[in-house]
Amino acid sequence: MKKETKAWTGNRTVQTRYGAVKGFEDQSNTWVWKAIPFAKPPVGDLRWKAPRDPDSWDGLREETEFSERACQNRMLTDDIIGSEDCLYLNIWRPQSPESGLPVYFWIHGGGNTIQQPIHKIVHGANIASQSNMVFVSINYRLGEFGWFSHPALRTGKPGDKYDDSGNYGILDIIKALEWVQDNIEAFGGNPDNVFLSGESAGGFNTLALLLSPAARNLFHKAMSQSGGARICSVAEGDANANAMIAHLLVNDGTATNLEDAEKYRDNMTLGEIAAYLRAKPFAEFYRCRRAVPFAMSSFADGAVIPTTGSDSLEAGTYPNKVPIILGTNREERKFSLFFQNVFPDDDELYENVAVFASGLWKASGVDGLLRRLRTNVGQPDVYGYQFCWGARTPDGKSPLPEPYASKLGASHAMDIPFFFGLNRTFGPIDREMFTEENRRGKEALTKSMMTYVAQFIRTGDPNKPGSNMTKWLPWSNEVGGPKCIIFDVDGDVPDVRMTTEELTEEGVRARMEALREPLRTKVKEAVAGGLL
Repeated sequence: MKKETKAWTGNRTVQTRYGAVKGFEDQSNTWVWKAIPFAKPPVGDLRWKAPRDPDSWDGLREETEFSERACQNRMLTDDIIGSEDCLYLNIWRPQSPESGLPVYFWIHGGGNTIQQPIHKIVHGANIASQSNMVFVSINYRLGEFGWFSHPALRTGKPGDKYDDSGNYGILDIIKALEWVQDNIEAFGGNPDNVFLSGESAGGFNTLALLLSPAARNLFHKAMSQSGGARICSVAEGDANANAMIAHLLVNDGTATNLEDAEKYRDNMTLGEIAAYLRAKPFAEFYRCRRAVPFAMSSFADGAVIPTTGSDSLEAGTYPNKVPIILGTNREERKFSLFFQNVFPDDDELYENVAVFASGLWKASGVDGLLRRLRTNVGQPDVYGYQFCWGARTPDGKSPLPEPYASKLGASHAMDIPFFFGLNRTFGPIDREMFTEENRRGKEALTKSMMTYVAQFIRTGDPNKPGSNMTKWLPWSNEVGGPKCIIFDVDGDVPDVRMTTEELTEEGVRARMEALREPLRTKVKEAVAGGLL
């Protein structure tokens, strides 16, 4: 039974609709509430079901640690960590009596397979304090437990459309947004001003939520950092799941080879397949990933995501037309090249693969999407950015020390600490990258970026009246019109400027064709071969 909430009074003990929670002091003069359940644990029969309301509790929840992450492998290893009991959120807010604050809702990245960066590294204390708002971070189901489509898991009944969808990770995010609508006023937040934001997979999920009728009216502005609009068909999801089942049958010894496994699977009833899948621990699904890669994508199931998928962005039929910011980092793909140690002895190939693969990401994930969105009736202003801090200038200068200047530069995830006002994102190497020599420029650019976003959250326009900051103009489809804002530094001061350059996939590929051989063939093979 749901309880009554109370308005924010400045008291760190807060009554939610499900029970009372106690906050604790955190950095930057904030309160934090950790590990609040926003749904029932999705275990047992609730695996591969839409999230249910959490159970109410008596007494006071006093959590000082984050909840366990969703089931996943530890980054760059095969170690399995996390728990199926993972649907919890965290809240930060200033230690003040003020209410009606904007709500910053964050979706973490990590390819929809891991939580990256973790909440301990990237937290909301500085945003809550410096931007004077309520910050919410969430867990959601990942990997095959978050996105899995198979006929054995579908009833086909009208009331089960969300259970049947396969989009359980997206539904978890929607459930957390619903929780915010029901409870955030008790923490001093304004449920009518919710800003949805995510990076990498979180950016992909943000754009998926633009498409979702189930997310209607749950958020009011959005930002996708290094995202894109990738949607799979249900048929593709079913084929992937059938391949997964065959490999599971081989791995557990039920079948001796894939041909026998496929025959065995095809003779199982749907009920037997469902029971077989629900009995398997996460580690067994993960063991199959090299043979059956996880697609990271939501499914066009017709309930959570329309059957038209991302085509609805061009048709203008998507339901959630809100002001939006889309951006990428100039050298996105250096993240993969660096951490996977690709082309360690060929600097020229390394640099060219990074340039063209990152250009294609911007062309499809930002410029192409902004062009499509801008054409739609009823779509408010859309804004683009390119983050360039760390990338070397033509004369070889970078605020980063070597080898990070050449090997990472303005890579994937490098923008996160700037939007969050932090010095952490990658882990142990952060201390080597963020130095006293680049501190002043980084802090100045951070202040500018956080100021733009805070103003956008409040008004839908990133420009503060009377400010002397560069005016961030909305994207224009006109030739020579404003496109993206550039975030960079010139020494210790921000170098923030508008550009009229627009990247297209055709243009990037044409420049790739102009490379000399054999470099051209090597770059094309690397970009096209899934190496990144």
